[in-house]
Amino acid sequence: MPGRTLPTISLAEVKSHNSKKSCFVTIGRNVYDVTDFVDSHPGGSDLVLEYAGKDVTDILKDESSHPHSEAAYEVLDDSLVGFLPSDYLNGKTAPVPDGMTAEEWADSGYVHPATGMSCEEDLSKETDFNTDYKTHKFLDLSRPLFMQIWRGGFTKKFYLEQVHRPRHYKGGESAPLFGNFLEPLSKTPWWLIPVFWGPPVAYGLYLAREGFATGLDEFAFWGLGLGLWTLIEYILHRFLFHLDYYLPDNRVGITAHFLLHGIHHYLPMDKYRLVMPPTMFFVLAAPFWKLAHAIFYWDWSVATAVFCGGITGYIGYDLTHYFLHHQNLPLWYKQLKKYHLQHHFLDYENGFGVTSRFWDVIFGTELVDPVKTN
Repeated sequence: MPGRTLPTISLAEVKSHNSKKSCFVTIGRNVYDVTDFVDSHPGGSDLVLEYAGKDVTDILKDESSHPHSEAAYEVLDDSLVGFLPSDYLNGKTAPVPDGMTAEEWADSGYVHPATGMSCEEDLSKETDFNTDYKTHKFLDLSRPLFMQIWRGGFTKKFYLEQVHRPRHYKGGESAPLFGNFLEPLSKTPWWLIPVFWGPPVAYGLYLAREGFATGLDEFAFWGLGLGLWTLIEYILHRFLFHLDYYLPDNRVGITAHFLLHGIHHYLPMDKYRLVMPPTMFFVLAAPFWKLAHAIFYWDWSVATAVFCGGITGYIGYDLTHYFLHHQNLPLWYKQLKKYHLQHHFLDYENGFGVTSRFWDVIFGTELVDPVKTN
């Protein structure tokens, strides 16, 4: 099964690379960039250019032309740049059979064209830094990412295409972001979330308790805040973290997007850049404190209990998000894990619910099995 950190390339695009300046060939679904090899081909460049943009399976096996050594195949291995879509095989349509499951489709070699992946296991396949950079001309994972984004001069279209094509760095370690004293501040272990936010929530509920006749009343408003968080989670994820196509087409907007959420889609299995740093969430939470007290203006205790319920929901969200990426979970959570990871490897424009798919169903953004809609 191909390593799906490489892109899916259309047959039309392969055929367009048919000159000495850019020469692609295919073997089956594998696409190779042999531009650097054209002039050094033992049979002459004309023989290579005769098959530019075409499949070379037959000519490689044709000994009447000239035999090809193991070295020739090694050159091809080093030149692999992508794959033809699953519904093409040497230019012939090969539709996915009816009745296949998503897993069976993945096993058959399907690669999602936007993400370059087909299943959750692909998210944990090691990315070859050199090959990835040579192929995509985006970010070099061996160097600090921040200045590469800032100075890269990427268009919004190119940036969004690349940042939603997941990579995997050294078994889930953190790729260098700043490369200086700021580096530790960019990493947050999952356990810091309940440790940091748990005490303020408990203290807020303690202070709010004086304004309620019974603990049950306070619990009801806390529960209201918890329920509201599920909607806020959906709204933030869909309209802030994925404001993608409304993103300003400049380096300020692109860099801000990368730091806020883009890096998570680029390196989704990074264990220390998965939950939100407390300082960043504090900035996001402050307006909601004001909003809660503006809506429930008649009672400080009610507003505080609702806000604390919302923060409790956030704690549950961040922990759930981490465990969906990095832990084996009970059966119900396994389904939620599968659903969320599909948001990364299959369709990042849908599936915005993390703790639940409820609001995805309500607002029509639920992830759908692509086979069933084929």
